[in-house]
Amino acid sequence: MAKLLIVDDELKIREVVREYALINGYEVVEASDGLEAIEQVEKQDFDCIILDVMMPKLDGFSACKQIRRLKSIPIIMLSARQEEYDKLFGFELGVDDYVIKPFSPKELMARVKAIVERSRGKENEVLKFEGLTIDVEGRSVLVDEVKVNLTPKEIDLLLYMVKNKNIALSREKLLEEVWDYDYFGDDRTVDTHIKMLRHNLQKYRKFIVTIRGMGYKFEA
Repeated sequence: MAKLLIVDDELKIREVVREYALINGYEVVEASDGLEAIEQVEKQDFDCIILDVMMPKLDGFSACKQIRRLKSIPIIMLSARQEEYDKLFGFELGVDDYVIKPFSPKELMARVKAIVERSRGKENEVLKFEGLTIDVEGRSVLVDEVKVNLTPKEIDLLLYMVKNKNIALSREKLLEEVWDYDYFGDDRTVDTHIKMLRHNLQKYRKFIVTIRGMGYKFEA
């Protein structure tokens, strides 16, 4: 049974999300602010965190930063703020999805399911491209035998591109496949993640090739 951490200072929102999560067979733990969320993450493991942005004591963005230092857990951010800057900032922090309030609980659960299933992928394969090693099942990446710290979304993006290596992939295709739903937003979301991924791959960034006017491909 997958375990979710629901973090929101509004009790009614936690109650609604908890009800739908329980109906969908998830184990649920709740937190009312960012500090409490971090305490829960320190004590136990979760398959996904649903994290509100605007909270007392510690906001969602700050909590996300600290959680990322502790564990690699998929995070869905909830926010009433619709500005593009906030969405891109969230993705830069490594969140896996960004949901605007008010939201459909059913759609939220669909996104949770997609993220949990993807993070639990069972492909038992280790891929090697020169000094770049990718453990598919373990979802870990080594650069010259040194593990690099990628966010869950960066790993998803890298694995999808490697799976389709030497194939040109449009930004729209990457959004649809990696984010696992029809994403209505700015294509720069992909560009931002590609930039962070290239930075983390260091000299092996050369494998991620830009296709001018279209998108990217993993060329090896």
